[in-house]
Amino acid sequence: MSLAIMHSRAQIGVEAPAVSVEIHLTNGLPSLTIVGLPETAVRESKDRVRSALLNSALEFPRKRITLNLAPADLPKEGGRFDLAIALGLLAASAQLPGGCLDGFECLGELALSGHVRPVRGVLPAALAARAAGRALVVALANAEEACLATGLKVYAIDHLLELVGHFNQHSPLKPYVSQGLLAQVPRYPDLLEVQGQQAAKRALVVAAAGMHNLLLTGPPGTGKTLLASRLPGLLPPLSEKEALEVAAVQSVVNLEPLRGWPQRPFRQPHHSASGPALVGGGSRPQPGEISLAHQGILFLDELPEFDRKVLEVLREPMESGYIVIARAHSKVRFPARFQLVAAMNPCPCGYFADPSGRCRCSHEQVQRYRQKLSGPLLDRIDLHIPVARETTSLRQPKEPGLSSAQAVEQVCAARQRQLNRQGCSNAQLDLNALREHCTLGEEDRIWLEQASERLNLSLRATHRILKVARTLADLEAAPTICRGHLAEALQYRFNEQQ
Repeated sequence: MSLAIMHSRAQIGVEAPAVSVEIHLTNGLPSLTIVGLPETAVRESKDRVRSALLNSALEFPRKRITLNLAPADLPKEGGRFDLAIALGLLAASAQLPGGCLDGFECLGELALSGHVRPVRGVLPAALAARAAGRALVVALANAEEACLATGLKVYAIDHLLELVGHFNQHSPLKPYVSQGLLAQVPRYPDLLEVQGQQAAKRALVVAAAGMHNLLLTGPPGTGKTLLASRLPGLLPPLSEKEALEVAAVQSVVNLEPLRGWPQRPFRQPHHSASGPALVGGGSRPQPGEISLAHQGILFLDELPEFDRKVLEVLREPMESGYIVIARAHSKVRFPARFQLVAAMNPCPCGYFADPSGRCRCSHEQVQRYRQKLSGPLLDRIDLHIPVARETTSLRQPKEPGLSSAQAVEQVCAARQRQLNRQGCSNAQLDLNALREHCTLGEEDRIWLEQASERLNLSLRATHRILKVARTLADLEAAPTICRGHLAEALQYRFNEQQ
């Protein structure tokens, strides 16, 4: 047989489009031509494959070889096609029985010795292979990651000869049996360790319960970063669907295969980060910080120190939950359902309105500093929390309040009520769901409308007040929103006006 076809997968963002590796052998001077928009690493695969076959005591065909990676308009990169090319050459030169490659997909880079090395982006390829109804052949180091796609038949190999023996039925391979990724639960600092700041602690619980965006404002040293670092420990564990989404992003980005079950991300980029670093980009688009924070927290400390143009690119992903990076030849979509937590000082020196009177900033300097944050961006932040300076006490007395463990119980219960009622967190409610699940009595509706008019709040801000009020009701297991929930939710938004 002079023609063989092997199936593989490319990597475009967090997607894995199908690639058919077609190999045709004809008489003529020995040569190998690769077509189908291959980049440098793919063109170099012919040398890796040749050495791997010869060092494995297999024959490299001495014919004119045409190798097509279809579809031709899809860019191909990396060494992920080496294994498929090698198997296609063996099948085309009759070293493997005809038709044995049907029903298989291969991903793996070949060493010159014939050993199979792991590649990135195996999980998206495994999910796509499962949908296509084919088995997947990967390097042994990628096997556990591929097995996250439950129901997929995975064959894990360490050397090319293992796969040759399987297809020749000399030593058939058994499907890989997953041992399960390690479920490493990180130890987060406890909420009780924070001295004072009862209102801010309450806001953290509310933000965790409804996945609301949060802004902490206060002088230096008042505990803004300390509070933000406690928020990951208040979030419920990832569901299987959410964990697969997080693992898919990590699979595309990390050089090493996944070693543990993913946890909710906590990303903390420096304020010097550029726009592409935050939202993703590059000639071959890669995920940015907002995608790496998918289903987790994006913490922006010293928020006004970020470039204003960089912050403005957050506005659309905060609403949609994804980011689309457009290039001349293609568009790549990355998930970006993150919870924004930000911290800032009230003025350039940081001590505006501090009782000590240390602030020497002029009114113009304060306004210029605050104008670095646009109104539309602040409008998308549900909770605006002032963090005042606490009294200095090196002997911290034991304070009443929730521990992180107690807070997690409340948050998990509130999240479960939201999932049972509407299938998503309150922060993700669209307009129709908002009208259905955040209904008010006539008196409460008029009261909220009048309050919004007095505070000059936009309709978006009013809708977010309703979402926060719904979360407050869920924390109390209340079936409907009452006046007390609206008043507390409005208080969190009223701080924006100060």
